[in-house]
Amino acid sequence: MIKTRSKLSIVPALVLMLLLAPIGAATLSLFNMAIKWHEHTVEGEVGVFKPVIQAVTEVPGFWVSAGLSYWIGLATALISLIVVMLFTATFQNTKLFVFVSGFLKPVLAVPHAAAAFGLLFLVAPSGFLIRLISPELSGFLRPPDWLIVNDPAGISFALGLIIKEIPFLFFVTIAAIPQSDPRRIQIASSLGYGQVWGWLISVFPAIYLQIRLPVFAVIAFASANIDVALILGPVAPPSLAVRVLHWMNDPDLSMRAMAAAGAILQVGITLFALFTWWVGEHIILRISWVLTQRGWRAKADGLVRFGAALTMGLSLFIVALGLVLLAAWSFAGVWRFPETIPQVLTLKTWFSQANNLLETGARATLIGLSASALSLGLVLASLENEYRSDIRLRRLAWWTIYIPLLVPQIAFMGGLSVLFLRFNIDGTLWAVILVHMIFVFPYVYLTLAAPWNAFDTRYLAVARTLGKSADRAFWSIRLPILLRPILGAFALGFAVSIAQYLPTLLIGAGRQPTLTTEAIALASGGNRRLIGAYALVQTLLPFVVFALASLIPNIAWANRRALQVTRID
Repeated sequence: MIKTRSKLSIVPALVLMLLLAPIGAATLSLFNMAIKWHEHTVEGEVGVFKPVIQAVTEVPGFWVSAGLSYWIGLATALISLIVVMLFTATFQNTKLFVFVSGFLKPVLAVPHAAAAFGLLFLVAPSGFLIRLISPELSGFLRPPDWLIVNDPAGISFALGLIIKEIPFLFFVTIAAIPQSDPRRIQIASSLGYGQVWGWLISVFPAIYLQIRLPVFAVIAFASANIDVALILGPVAPPSLAVRVLHWMNDPDLSMRAMAAAGAILQVGITLFALFTWWVGEHIILRISWVLTQRGWRAKADGLVRFGAALTMGLSLFIVALGLVLLAAWSFAGVWRFPETIPQVLTLKTWFSQANNLLETGARATLIGLSASALSLGLVLASLENEYRSDIRLRRLAWWTIYIPLLVPQIAFMGGLSVLFLRFNIDGTLWAVILVHMIFVFPYVYLTLAAPWNAFDTRYLAVARTLGKSADRAFWSIRLPILLRPILGAFALGFAVSIAQYLPTLLIGAGRQPTLTTEAIALASGGNRRLIGAYALVQTLLPFVVFALASLIPNIAWANRRALQVTRID
């Protein structure tokens, strides 16, 4: 490999502009609004000024909202990580592990909002689970007055996030497994350690180093989530991110300063949650070291292994059953409580919403395809530049890629919408596409980086010795061989774009509605038939793209046996 300077050397600057410039500019805009003083009128006194940060913290229920954001961020990451790690420790290198890996791929494509709606239809007081036992077992002829969904503690909110973050952490764990030494678990087993505990003390540390940033991303995302919070989260008071969104949309322009200060406080809460996790890492490390030094073997782990399998299976079942309920409600005619299945199936909902479904679906598809294609092109250029320039990303570079996933969206989307408004580019389609790229690029890069770096570059060396240029080798050798992971990364980017709610809402300024914004807007109305139709189409679009991403390589390389996927039993 000859280290050369190519025309691709400009790509890192473009990536930094995409990832850092909008976030930095938007954050500065927020601080500019937040440092202003906010005027209050207090019982006839005019001209009493208070710092806007103080005004936000004095809003009734603020600390409850802040506490919700804090604990939900930590609980989502902790429970998801425990489920994934225990399941991996128990079933790694088994057929069940391979089966779950394949089954979780479509679950990963399900948008958070669609999964939340499915959970809503499942566990609500008039949901499917209550209908199953009514009236014979429960005695309910009407839905019980139970606060299951939108509960003040945010339990249903956290559950909705957990069932979606488990697949994400599972797949980053699968990607990290090859970086660990499988012989360690064999050594631990030979020393008398139980299967789970032996895996945790021998293999898990190496894997956790690889997935630590994704875990941080889960904490940041869950602590400031809005779309799932609007569907399943508490209402009075809501989480802090939802409150900030309400202030941003308030017709009183003076509330913009409140929203800016609230966004900054949300960043502080997310950072505090990350700091708490960092402290917890050291505590767990110390406890594990003490237990290991005392010779704790934990051989009796049968109950733990059973619980890991049950929890993983339950999370998959909830998502799958939720999707079935979305479809059922979209076709339901008369479906009164406590009937388990609808009396009548009809296409009335689909016919009545056909035009809007086509319009918002087409717009969502266009935005998703554009953001994914542009991000994929930038990722391919970045990876090829790293290869040609013999660059190996350092830890700082990885943090840069993860910045859009670590910074709460509400913390810079408000500032970005103000900047776009000042430049008169808000509400345009290309502005929404550009903002979607900020979130699509990291996922596409992180998905494609491992297979790209694992590529056998001797193929390229042979091509160069035969007179092929670097560009020709790239197009005729590397891209065809890596077609499957490239299309897989594109499909994941499309799914990420389809699921974006806050960027579409704020940057689109209500003039670029998509399936996601429409579905969440319908949540306040409670029409399950409309919600089911929009959420189902929102889910089907990523499924179609993922299916095409799997099908196209099989068709393109039907006569290339070495490029086909073979199953090893």
